[in-house]
Amino acid sequence: MRKELPKTYEPQEVEGKIYQAWMDAGCFHAEPDPNKKPFTIVMPPPNVTGQLHMGHAMDDSLQDMLIRYKRMQGYAALYLPGTDHAGIATQIKLEEELRKNEGVTRYDLGREKFLERVWDWKNKYGARIVEQQKKLGISADWDRSRFTMDEGCSKAVRETFCELYEKGLIYKGSRIINWCPHCVTALSDAEVEYEDKPGHLWHIRYPLADGSGDLVVATTRPETMMGDTGVAVNPEDERFRHLVGKTCILPIMNREIPIVADDYVELGFGTGAVKMTPAHDPNDFEVGLRHNLETIRVISDDGTINENGGPYNGMDRYECRKAVVKDLEEQGYLVKTEDYSHNVGTCYRCGSDVEPLISAQWFVKMAPLAKEALRVVNEGEVRFIPERFSKTYTNWMENVHDWCISRQLWWGHQIPAWTCADCGHITVDRQDPTKCARCGSEHIERDPDVLDTWFSSALWPFSTLGWPEQTAELDYFYPTSVLVTGYDIIFFWVSRMIFSGCEQMKKYPFEKVLIHGLVRDDKGRKMSKSLGNGIDPLEIADKYGADALRFNLITGNSPGNDMRFYVEKCEAMRNFANKIWNASRFVLMNLTIDEVKLPEELALEDKWVLSRLNTLIREVTENLDAYELGVASAKVYDFIWDTYCDWYIELTKSRMQGEGAENAQNVLCYVLIQMLKLLHPFMPFITEEIYQALPHAAGEASEFIMKTDWPVYDEKFAFPAEEAAMEEIMDLIRAIRTRRAEMNVAPGKKVQLTVAAAHQDIFTAGAPFFQRLAGASEVHVTDATQTPAAQGMVEVITHAARAFMPLAELVDIAKELERIAKEKAKAEGHLKGIEAKLNNEAFTSKAPAHIVQNQRDQAEKLRALIAQLEQSAAAMQS
Repeated sequence: MRKELPKTYEPQEVEGKIYQAWMDAGCFHAEPDPNKKPFTIVMPPPNVTGQLHMGHAMDDSLQDMLIRYKRMQGYAALYLPGTDHAGIATQIKLEEELRKNEGVTRYDLGREKFLERVWDWKNKYGARIVEQQKKLGISADWDRSRFTMDEGCSKAVRETFCELYEKGLIYKGSRIINWCPHCVTALSDAEVEYEDKPGHLWHIRYPLADGSGDLVVATTRPETMMGDTGVAVNPEDERFRHLVGKTCILPIMNREIPIVADDYVELGFGTGAVKMTPAHDPNDFEVGLRHNLETIRVISDDGTINENGGPYNGMDRYECRKAVVKDLEEQGYLVKTEDYSHNVGTCYRCGSDVEPLISAQWFVKMAPLAKEALRVVNEGEVRFIPERFSKTYTNWMENVHDWCISRQLWWGHQIPAWTCADCGHITVDRQDPTKCARCGSEHIERDPDVLDTWFSSALWPFSTLGWPEQTAELDYFYPTSVLVTGYDIIFFWVSRMIFSGCEQMKKYPFEKVLIHGLVRDDKGRKMSKSLGNGIDPLEIADKYGADALRFNLITGNSPGNDMRFYVEKCEAMRNFANKIWNASRFVLMNLTIDEVKLPEELALEDKWVLSRLNTLIREVTENLDAYELGVASAKVYDFIWDTYCDWYIELTKSRMQGEGAENAQNVLCYVLIQMLKLLHPFMPFITEEIYQALPHAAGEASEFIMKTDWPVYDEKFAFPAEEAAMEEIMDLIRAIRTRRAEMNVAPGKKVQLTVAAAHQDIFTAGAPFFQRLAGASEVHVTDATQTPAAQGMVEVITHAARAFMPLAELVDIAKELERIAKEKAKAEGHLKGIEAKLNNEAFTSKAPAHIVQNQRDQAEKLRALIAQLEQSAAAMQS
């Protein structure tokens, strides 16, 4: 049903209404359809605690563009949304609120009451980010929305844990793990970020127990030395061979510890002797296992020194460091201190320095799982876009350590393992057991820890489709088509989804991984709270429209590369939306047709625009299939702004009314609808609003543009000869306009035009366009060899033609000569002043070189201007 478009486009009034109409009509819903090919994207689940930031806006917009494109191509396109329980982030947020608002801790509430409060908080605020995503036009199948701790996902997590445990791929053991004293939980290797930090290297004297001398060791962490249980040297080091098997005295603690030989110690590095602290260093831990060294932990979970730390018990670890160094110096053990810069692991969540601690934790054995996960990428079954990120993935996977999956939190999937108090056996089961599987004792206690958030996220591509149940959706939509994500979570998430899919489903989880970069501020800095440079995407969408924000995020964007966000660009994209709106209003105001049907008789300009459109359809489709969304959007932008609005509408204005008007109206409307379809994935709201106001072709009765067919390249619309001819006419129009502007000729001033060209027929056909668009009163077309006398003529040249206009018709020669004389006199006066400076040795010898050069450059420009003015005056007088 045709309707009139308001004078101005107000996205705030349109977007919400259109989104609700899509929702009411079930436009986003996908079902398995044997007559269609599936195309599936699972949304990277945002944290349930989160609010939409610019990274989400980028991620979600890219996915939505792909899903809208595939939906229009006729695929059963499923965009599966959901949110993540975000263990650490959510628990910390709620604990802060409890402490701030009620003055209580989680321990005051107890586990059960605390978890009730988290669920209440989740139910109250968890939908916030979903509503924000809808504001961007995200066309996800919200009816299928999942949560990593919903019943189905929880069942998948438990099934996976049990399966891996039964295969010996999950185990509990004491290992050195990454520990965050601030978050009070273990971290996986991927959750540790390394920073280069300034520090010190302390050289400490360890006396030999037999009094025959001492060993000097160097350390960056004297606060852990109370846990030293040995000193290691290289077995090939001649200096220490005689000491291997002896003992030395640990300073301050006065404990006797062995001297061992191990290849871990590099020859020629440092002092040659390395203190061994098996409870606080992963390498020391391995050396300790080889030499049966005692393991003494001296740092507690909260980062303070424990009872094994002797006189430093209760101190903060950094306070302890200062105290130890002071005591070593006073007792004569400190040999020297050096400045030393080294890599320090920090918590990705809070930024605190990570503490390597020995702890009993749950681990996934990675070596067996990594093999298949590497194969599917190396053999191209899973393809990264851009391809260079596959190297990032394979390098990490080839060197992966066992994954620590237990977290000392309450919010999350509690580990389904029960330890027997009587026999020590651990029972792991799909159902909560009531007794020990080995001895039958009822004295069993569940492990209090929860699983790493990424454990459930790793199952996302198949748990969301119903696994471990064999559902119709799982059979049809898995493996998914493409994962869209940032390069910063390849380790956290992408790698784990791949090995989980390969292990649980025996099939990779997605065929392609489209990697995008970070959205940075206009100075290239990462957006962060500390810098205060974050930009709220919803504020931008409210001010400029969601379409403008989406188009800003994609234009100039290439896979894998960071982009700078300029607010000014949103203004430009809003102007683009207004340009489309105004062009569409103009077309609608001049329409008399009720149905769009291309005429059999096409004018030259019609064939030109249809041929250009046909090429655009082919190229944009190819670009989107290659995931070059930024390139595709730029081509659509250029066609709409330049080809359609600036040229085709102007070329057809004279044909819009009167005899043959229907032909022009049909082509105008047909091209408008096709380009709206091409633009729709990028700017869904404005395209839908305009589409609903337009007449449509017979048989295209879809109420919504998002349900129409994607345009397809058609050879019958390839008009290369007519396209080339029209381009020659347009080139000449541009050249004439440029020359008239240079001469300050009023746009409305009409002059005679003579065109000399080899292809007279082309420019004869273009005569009406020269009259309307190039200020021609009359047009005479001659053979290229029959040019008029050059005297008194202004000549314009293109590769295909020469055009001549009588100078006297363009300008008042007397007035123009007077203007030129004034401009020349002004330039000569300016030049005289500069030359006086340059002839003054005091100036050229004392002024900075760049100032002198600047004056010389200005003088050259003025001389060129004077010569040009003289040439113009001479031409007028000839």
